[in-house]
Amino acid sequence: MKQHTGMRPQDIVILLEIITQGPKNFYLKDLARELNISQSEVSESVNRSTIAGLMAEDKKIVLRKPLFEFLVHGLPYVFPQKPGAIVPGMATAHSAPPLSFKFGNDEPFVWPDAKGTIKGQEIKPLHPGQVEAAKRNSVLYELLALTDALRVGRAREKELAEVELRKILMV
Repeated sequence: MKQHTGMRPQDIVILLEIITQGPKNFYLKDLARELNISQSEVSESVNRSTIAGLMAEDKKIVLRKPLFEFLVHGLPYVFPQKPGAIVPGMATAHSAPPLSFKFGNDEPFVWPDAKGTIKGQEIKPLHPGQVEAAKRNSVLYELLALTDALRVGRAREKELAEVELRKILMV
């Protein structure tokens, strides 16, 4: 087995995309196309996630409970983010569904997007291709927004993001 060289931000995006595809078999080329990531990067990501214990040894199934634990307890430390400048973009964290229904959009956080419909504080995405992928896949969008809430949210936002992630990941 290959040596683990550490998780990369796109690994989270890839794992969440695999989850959105349901229990069917996925193809690396399809993941690459959907996420605008090269097929070799997707393959390496799957290898890293398998070594880290976030995917089964057959490299076909995301292990939801370990992923959930990593997202809640590790993500804010491994891939921290601080809100940046005010930019146009796509809502994320507490500003996006499903948390926006509870928190509103008073101080929105956004992924930068020139075609964005709202202005808010910039949150750098885990991978540049995730914004376009989130526009095409509403479940992926929710999962990525919830992970951002874990990265940048206050205690209540993180707590509700954890509850919502638990529901979606069924852990």
